[in-house]
Amino acid sequence: MTRAIAAAAAMLAGAPVDALAQTDVGTNYEGGLYWHVAAPGGAAWTLECRFRSAIIATSRYDTRHWVNRLRTRGRGPQAGRLPVDNGDCSVTKTGGAGPVGIAIVRGTDVVADGTSAVGVRAAVGVF
Repeated sequence: MTRAIAAAAAMLAGAPVDALAQTDVGTNYEGGLYWHVAAPGGAAWTLECRFRSAIIATSRYDTRHWVNRLRTRGRGPQAGRLPVDNGDCSVTKTGGAGPVGIAIVRGTDVVADGTSAVGVRAAVGVF
């Protein structure tokens, strides 16, 4: 009996932390941090956000889809939400006129950064 308990404890101790820390958000995959890209001159940009692992339902057939990153690109301002309440985002200006900025919001905390040079990354994070 004690060997079985020791074996179970050893197996749990060896489990990856990320696998134990996943949050199941179901179909509410925009219920976390707010993000906003500002590009008042209509500049083009790419956005990459990383966050704590989440399990989302992408369809009725895929109800346990694992995600920890959001990647998108655009032109001009755009906003959205992450599936969880922590993470970091970076925006890179890829062309066009004017600066680009990124802000993320959690409650009353707002973190923002920006850049006006093509190819330069602006990054923010809330953990």
